[in-house]
Amino acid sequence: MRAASAPLAITGSDLDLDQVAEVARDGRAVLLDRQARARMLRSYAWVKAAGQRDDPVYGVNTGFGSLARVPIQAEDRATLSLNLVRSHAAGVGEHLPDDVVRAMMLLRANALAKGASGCRPRLVETLLSMLNAGITPLVPSRGSCGSSGDLAPLAHLALALVEGDHGRVWYQGRLQPAAEAMAAARIPRLTLQAKDGLALTNGAQLTTALAALACVDARRLLLAAEVAAAMSIEALKGASRAFHPAVHALRPYAGARATAENLCTLMAGSTLVDSVPGKVQDAYSLRCTPQVLGASRDTLAFAIQQVSVELNAATDNPLILMDADPGAGGFPTPEENRAYSAGLFHGEPVGMAMDVLKIAVAEVGSLSERRLYRLTTGSLSQRLPLALARADRPELGMMVPHTSAAALVSENKLLCHPSSVDSIPTCEDQEDHVAMSTTAARHAARVVANTRQVVAIELLGASRALRFRRSEGVTVRLGEGTEAAWNAVELALNGLPDDALPAEAIRALDELVATGGLDKVCARLLPVGARP
Repeated sequence: MRAASAPLAITGSDLDLDQVAEVARDGRAVLLDRQARARMLRSYAWVKAAGQRDDPVYGVNTGFGSLARVPIQAEDRATLSLNLVRSHAAGVGEHLPDDVVRAMMLLRANALAKGASGCRPRLVETLLSMLNAGITPLVPSRGSCGSSGDLAPLAHLALALVEGDHGRVWYQGRLQPAAEAMAAARIPRLTLQAKDGLALTNGAQLTTALAALACVDARRLLLAAEVAAAMSIEALKGASRAFHPAVHALRPYAGARATAENLCTLMAGSTLVDSVPGKVQDAYSLRCTPQVLGASRDTLAFAIQQVSVELNAATDNPLILMDADPGAGGFPTPEENRAYSAGLFHGEPVGMAMDVLKIAVAEVGSLSERRLYRLTTGSLSQRLPLALARADRPELGMMVPHTSAAALVSENKLLCHPSSVDSIPTCEDQEDHVAMSTTAARHAARVVANTRQVVAIELLGASRALRFRRSEGVTVRLGEGTEAAWNAVELALNGLPDDALPAEAIRALDELVATGGLDKVCARLLPVGARP
């Protein structure tokens, strides 16, 4: 990880996607904003005072879930809070990647920093200290239904913060007990108080961490897909009239107009485009690129809008609302009762967004595979070599890389089943409708990764096809943008040995897309507003 220069102040209100990625992946330092700390102290003071009264306050002096009517004595509340974390640590399956866990930690800290959870600032400060020290809890990927938030994953995260022998973390390149790593980093672990257990576990932060990073990656992927499309359209000697701005003004979807404009910009100056006499139109996988990628752009914009709200949302239960008018909703409540039990932990808003995002991104891969098929099929490729095989050596060219792309596209279709339409009651029917948002977000992240590999394979095929076109004569000239992209692709491939396997070439181009190598190519040509 590379550390960004200025520490990020967590306020609970203004976190954005890029900042999440900087902390999760680049190791940017974080700290708690002073005003946020003051808000936390105010609601924490109310919780402490409420614990001394007899009036039931959920999770403070009562049990949890279906046990909400069971009163808890003062001397048992800290133990109950700790037992909540331990009992919820029921996750299963492979462990989450480090960047996802780091994003979870940041997002939980930001939610608590809003000051509506009634917990101590020390909870947030401990999470941020762990992020800054590079301590990453080991968190299983499965076990959450997305309501009441991501309970099991957050409980596994919380084990690293609390006193006891449970919890394992990655620290300084080694998997070790949380107690050992926290001591080495000089970060005191927490003795939980009433409400602390709920504050650490009640929220949709795994769903949102997966969703936020998927949106960051999808944004980069869509731009790379437009570059790959431009390279393939040139290699296939496509017709440009389908991308004319006057055409798209008649059906003015923002995404389609942006994609069509980008294709024209990238291919400007090409002698390959419009070079087939009498050709008036292309197959859909070329001609309809603005319609498909544009729709994916528009869907991504919706997903980003939803996730951006969630990044700065309070998702705890109960919420401690110090400034709310108790009677504003039309149902007067006692003036002194500042605890509101609601359902902001429910993952549905993000789950639905991830369900539509994965469909949008899967279509990017589906279209990319179709263009790749045309590049490798002699009767469809405007006389490119069969399978793009080189004439100077016996080989199968791009035949099997295309098969890999087809396999990934097919897997995406299965992953695109909408998770958010499913529900199964839990917690003695207290939680009788759950979001399955975590599954939706996990699948969306997988679809993004699969599709990035499909686009990487198309880039490999398009680059090879353009190399063949350039050998056809000295008059061949690529578009300004596609020339720059072709050079970037060739540079990534030149670092490989002559006998490199196709898998190694695909991996190199996947890395090129994932790290923004093509963003730099486009930054010179495409206005900021034209990028996803």
